[in-house]
Amino acid sequence: MGTTSQPRTRAQRTEDSRARILDAAVECLIAGGYSGATTLTIQAAADVSRGRLLHHFPSRDRLLVAAAQHLAVKRVQDTEDRVLHLVGDETEGWERVDRVVELLWETFHEPHFWAAVELWTAARANPEIAEALLPEERRLGTVIRASIGRMFGEPHASHPRFRQLRDLLLTSMRGTALTYTFDPRDPAGDPMVAQWKDLARVLLAP
Repeated sequence: MGTTSQPRTRAQRTEDSRARILDAAVECLIAGGYSGATTLTIQAAADVSRGRLLHHFPSRDRLLVAAAQHLAVKRVQDTEDRVLHLVGDETEGWERVDRVVELLWETFHEPHFWAAVELWTAARANPEIAEALLPEERRLGTVIRASIGRMFGEPHASHPRFRQLRDLLLTSMRGTALTYTFDPRDPAGDPMVAQWKDLARVLLAP
């Protein structure tokens, strides 16, 4: 005799609809940019009522910030899992450093980065986005920095200059990635990759 599934609770239905809205907002933000990610577009993509959308997110801008952060946190964890799987425990020394640099650079060409860029640009002239974005970016920054430490592993993460290397990689990769908005090319062939690897060797030298 088959078992019947238990009816979903109100809390579960609420969480499901919230997740659908966040996923839809991310898709709209990436596909149409900030201006194209309207509440009507997001509502249609999420297949929820106007009232349900406003119940979860009364403000469009705060919805977009929450959506971008929702995607970014997931991607950070996915990236860390992928990196640790690819480098494995047996990959050590400069080979591991080189591989992590390459994989970290790849993340600056993924949808979550471009969703963030849309919001950073909009925040320059929109105080509400800036207000909502600042604490979330600080929280995400903490998650990213800790994740990078685990990806590089020991003894690199405990090196006195690791923090300097980590921050230089993040800022340099972010700036370089922005040039791809007007000059699309193969990221794997970017000459900066070799420079980042060399920088790691200099700063993490024993």
